[in-house]
Amino acid sequence: MLITAVVFWQIILAVHVVFVVAAFGLLLSYPLITIAAERIDRRSLPILLRVRMLLGRSLVNPGLLFVVISGVYLASQQHQWGNFYVWWGIAAALVIGGLEGAVVIRQSARLADLAERDVGLFGAADGGWSSDYIAARSRADQVNALLAVIVVQ
Repeated sequence: MLITAVVFWQIILAVHVVFVVAAFGLLLSYPLITIAAERIDRRSLPILLRVRMLLGRSLVNPGLLFVVISGVYLASQQHQWGNFYVWWGIAAALVIGGLEGAVVIRQSARLADLAERDVGLFGAADGGWSSDYIAARSRADQVNALLAVIVVQ
């Protein structure tokens, strides 16, 4: 029976993969979850958007930091700095982190406020969305689409 030792860079690779899946998976799933919430029960949307803000601050951006740090370590350990995927990954993580922190979290707060107003004080779900909500949602969808393209690349 052959037993091989786990080396430190393999542990770092596992950390890198876990945070890529966690941070980027959330970015890809949010638009679908939002659409589902609007169709199933729009009263849940304000809370969902506030959860989106919380996860952006507590999981996505810190997760991207772990992705970059572990990626830099792996690129150094494995002598991969000459490969395009290393530089693309770092650039993508920085752009995603910037958009998440500067745009998406703020958009989620604005959308949550507008959704609360549109749903009403007692949670009535019979009216349509206001033009303010529709415009803000359109801008958020554009940013989410850009993030999805960056993640998939």
